[in-house]
Amino acid sequence: MSRETAFPSPPPAPSLTLSGIGHAYLGRTVLDAVDLSLAVGEVAALVGPSGCGKSTLAHIAAGLVEPSRGRVLRGYRRHGMVFQDPRLLPWATARANIAYPLRLLGLSRGERRDRAEEAAGRVALDAADLDKFPVELSGGMRQRAAIARALAVDPDFVYFDEPFTALDVALKRRLQDLVIGSSRAARFGALFITHDLMEAVRIAHRVLVMDVLGRGIAGSRIVPGEPGGRDDGDLYRLVGAFLADDPLFRHIHDIDERRVP
Repeated sequence: MSRETAFPSPPPAPSLTLSGIGHAYLGRTVLDAVDLSLAVGEVAALVGPSGCGKSTLAHIAAGLVEPSRGRVLRGYRRHGMVFQDPRLLPWATARANIAYPLRLLGLSRGERRDRAEEAAGRVALDAADLDKFPVELSGGMRQRAAIARALAVDPDFVYFDEPFTALDVALKRRLQDLVIGSSRAARFGALFITHDLMEAVRIAHRVLVMDVLGRGIAGSRIVPGEPGGRDDGDLYRLVGAFLADDPLFRHIHDIDERRVP
């Protein structure tokens, strides 16, 4: 009597893999031998001192910048991107800005409108504001529109390049919660660039720390619990412990003005 042998299913391929990434501007090395792998559905926050190459690494991963060396493997289907500046087209309404990438996907005008309005609802952008131009929107509303634009393409991965740096604390927290809720609902993974360690531990499953001189990822720490289900007091204590006792975080608030554009 024959028996079939059951073999365990192989783990899913990473959603993003960076291998030996290096980059230079005008002969000056910005990144050198950076390796990084993110699991499917993982939200990772990348922190590090100003000028260490965090944003450059995200732009390379997203395909906006070609690395000088190394390889990028994208295991996801489609990505969205949110920048520090919302980068909305000033001559287009909020609705048209959100729908803009859908034109590149070949959707009809009606489909673009429906998808844009659905994405706007996901980020709590009022329907009455969709016919306004960027100049008529507050900073928080413009950033909501930028997030909606990224979500409208139904991504399974999103890059966030310091999107809330210019916002006040209360608004920043609301938009952090929006990202947490959207990620859980849509089950997308993300690479979130930030210089704010509290923001990193609120949003991410894992915090990655960039080497001071961009020479790879110095290390990472898993944040206990799930984003959206963590106690603020515990997070404040965790950040305090990271900064006071963990040598990995010793230099994350340094600034090398020679490396900052």
